[in-house]
Amino acid sequence: MPLNELLPKAVKLHGNKEAVVCGNVRMNYATLAERTWSLARGLLGLGLEQGDRVAIIHENCHVFLEAYFAAAHLGLILVPLNFRLSQNELVMILDDSQTRVLIAQHNFQDRVGGLPEQVQGLEKIIWSHRPLTGEKEDNILDYEPLLADQQKSPPPQGAIQDDDVAHLYYTSGTTGRPKGVMLTHKNVKSHALGTIAELHLTDSDRWFHVAPLFHLADAWATFAITWVGGKHVIIPTFDPLKTLLMIQEERITLSNLIPTMLNMMVNQPEADAFDLSSLRVILSGGAPIAPEVVRRIIETFKCDYIQTYGMTETSPYLTLSILKDHLKELPWEEQLVFKASTGREFIGVSLKVVDEQGSDVAKNNQEVGEIIVKGDTVTPGYWNMPEETRKAFHDGWLYTGDLAVINDEEYVNIVDRKKDMIITGGENVYSTEVENVLYMHPDILEAAVIGVPDDHWGEAVMACVVLKTGSQVSEGEIISFCKEHAARYKAPKNVAFMDALPRTGSGKIFKKGLRDHYLR
Repeated sequence: MPLNELLPKAVKLHGNKEAVVCGNVRMNYATLAERTWSLARGLLGLGLEQGDRVAIIHENCHVFLEAYFAAAHLGLILVPLNFRLSQNELVMILDDSQTRVLIAQHNFQDRVGGLPEQVQGLEKIIWSHRPLTGEKEDNILDYEPLLADQQKSPPPQGAIQDDDVAHLYYTSGTTGRPKGVMLTHKNVKSHALGTIAELHLTDSDRWFHVAPLFHLADAWATFAITWVGGKHVIIPTFDPLKTLLMIQEERITLSNLIPTMLNMMVNQPEADAFDLSSLRVILSGGAPIAPEVVRRIIETFKCDYIQTYGMTETSPYLTLSILKDHLKELPWEEQLVFKASTGREFIGVSLKVVDEQGSDVAKNNQEVGEIIVKGDTVTPGYWNMPEETRKAFHDGWLYTGDLAVINDEEYVNIVDRKKDMIITGGENVYSTEVENVLYMHPDILEAAVIGVPDDHWGEAVMACVVLKTGSQVSEGEIISFCKEHAARYKAPKNVAFMDALPRTGSGKIFKKGLRDHYLR
């Protein structure tokens, strides 16, 4: 079944069932479909054709769901944009993807308003949540009036094939250039089916979209929950108390949150006052999490807990820490070790941990190797980057760059990352891209960026810098400089001033030495 049949199926089986709760907006599946068809017709009216790119920059909202399904219906490629990115980063992505139309929440007008002049080929911006003025501009449209002008019946569907690209998710590149991960219709629907099977999703489930919908930590649920006729409950941005309140009020059954969110929620003094009894499982992914935090999550939410691990390149899930039946008979403390681990392989993938020669490591929870995977959820590669694609795959296996151990129960646990990627608050940050900004500073001679443990963010970005002779600059000035030239979450939380950076025998900066020094 192609993606463009999921919403019609939900209407056929669950048309009068409440599908979406988003602020004051509540709608059933029939209404969600009518709005989706209107958006699809509006996009067709702008001249978009199958395979064209349409981007969206938006907080969590029913508009995001409508964009996902309208693009799928027409065979357009949706490009979800991280709203934390700087204008320069947005320009780079829109240029690379050759996006023709951008759906944008008016909150981001300061970064988005001037994009048509900077991005060749960007023809239209469709604003949502913009105060209507009655003024007309050639390259500007408003979301609700656009939908109101269209028929509510489904437009003709594109002749979509499994291998057609459905989404482009841009991840940070090790060279500072973002990479567009191509996910096909087959990738997305295979992952949705896998989560339905693994998590036992049904039409009685109420999924809470808390993690951002531009991120695959949450976006996959758009399709899986709709496929089974469940309910989408949406909050625009995370707030710990509001999240707890909505779990109580909307009787949420499950959600996937990043550890930073969960840590903030369990540390709320009022957490025990909320009725969270509707929850059957909480999933966590996108950043490392300590076993002690897992313990507190289970104690606070009083439901099952599943640790997840995945990549944008894999739609995303690669592992889930779901206990096998016989492991449920273990003492609680031993169960907790498995629950807090990276987990066993997801139903839709084949996963191995291999040494540098490509041989399986010993399943002794000690020998370290690299995680490699293959399966129907794995990307065919990177947009316009054949060389990067070639480097990522060997003999049909995607090499993740993540180092892990594996035990005799086939549960893996990540111990380090081969690349110098930092996961802070669920966002991936590559050290190279931050270093590129630091080297732009006129007072910095050398710089190296590492990730250090942080109770709030999971990991924090730390910059180690050597200043030019005679230069003086404060930690705050360097952090502010980074925030001006890249997304704020990529800026260092701390800056260490050093006389010299440690180096290897070949003269390269020795980052492991830096990490060892600051982790002592």
